[in-house]
Amino acid sequence: MPLPSSAADHIQDLGAFVSASPSSFHAAHEGGRRLAEAGFTRLDELEPWEGGPGSFYIIRDGALIAWVVPEGAGPATGFNILGAHTDSPSFKLKPKPTTGAHGWLQAGVEVYGGPLLNSWLDRELRLAGRLVMLDGTEHLTATGPLLRFPQLAIHLDRAVNEGLALDKQRHMNPVWGLGNPSDSDLLGVLAGSVAGASVDPAQIGGYDVVIADTQDPAVFGGKGEFFASGRLDNLSATHAGLAALAAHAGSRADGGPIAVLAAFDHEEIGSNSRSGACGPILEDVLVRISDGLGATVSQRRQALAASFCLSADAGHAVHPNYPERHDPANHPVLNGGPLLKINANQRYATDAFGAAFWARLCGEAGVPYQEFVSNNVVPCGSTIGPLTATRLGIRTVDVGVPLLSMHSARELCGVEDPYRLAVVTELFFGTAV
Repeated sequence: MPLPSSAADHIQDLGAFVSASPSSFHAAHEGGRRLAEAGFTRLDELEPWEGGPGSFYIIRDGALIAWVVPEGAGPATGFNILGAHTDSPSFKLKPKPTTGAHGWLQAGVEVYGGPLLNSWLDRELRLAGRLVMLDGTEHLTATGPLLRFPQLAIHLDRAVNEGLALDKQRHMNPVWGLGNPSDSDLLGVLAGSVAGASVDPAQIGGYDVVIADTQDPAVFGGKGEFFASGRLDNLSATHAGLAALAAHAGSRADGGPIAVLAAFDHEEIGSNSRSGACGPILEDVLVRISDGLGATVSQRRQALAASFCLSADAGHAVHPNYPERHDPANHPVLNGGPLLKINANQRYATDAFGAAFWARLCGEAGVPYQEFVSNNVVPCGSTIGPLTATRLGIRTVDVGVPLLSMHSARELCGVEDPYRLAVVTELFFGTAV
């Protein structure tokens, strides 16, 4: 399955992927569906895996790991890994979620990660995630437009434009209907939103459900150069990895590294989970792949030493209204190419070796790239890159698509940059370090 022939085609497919992926669980399953269409085989972690060449994937909760083992791979063959994540800042449904007062039905939610709270106001929103039944079966659920965080009218807060202060507990309780909470059941709405199955709300034993925007992704701008969407951080990189891995699987030559896409969950809250980058999921898969190729413990260590990870996560473009928040000498722009992200304190894992390898890849792919470094007085965020490098000892470089409005309900990127990231990633998957 080759990459799309143009950035315009790629961005439309990215929009379709985002629309199909309102939660990390949906993103993992939509990624798996696309890989299955491309000829990948889904494996069960509870079953033994046969070694040898082929294209495979697993889904663990909201994470997706996929890989391509080339003909001729041996026990010490290294891994070329594209690391990304499937979650985004949002709001997660609390226990006893049906709340309300004064004739309103509201949803009890907890802040997930670090969303720009004001960007979620006065938008039509949905609920999406998974329901787990008392018998252990799991169902994905996604409502249509259902909720809204209504902002207080300016007539009732004349000073609001001098500074909006939102209390996460008091003000971030979305409305979803009218009535008495004791006579209503939000879980019943979620049960009725499971596609293709009849679900009894009384049998729901647990749930992981988040709020997502309902507005369709859109291309806009004077020359159609902008793309607005929810969850670009970090479905832009997850989608680029999926497209690149499917293309690589369809055209791979004998030999070369084992190509891996690792789309983790829970990056926005620190990655400390069984499906996050601090957990064992990637190591579990790499060990089982090497074991299937007959590796000894020593050969497995050789394979990791020969491996490389592109930690692909969204980064910041220079904001025209706040240039003082950026480094004076490094001003990445939209459609200027994907970012090489650098931090002296290893908040990003890029080092000189990784920077040189990235420069080589971009040169061979004919793709421009830009360097990003933080202003010294603005704290730098982090990614799964340092976590992967620390946990597995794999050399890692941090890259990503430049954005404006990161962590907004609706983020902004350039039309060209996600496609360029996919082009470089496809080359990376087949390139020995």
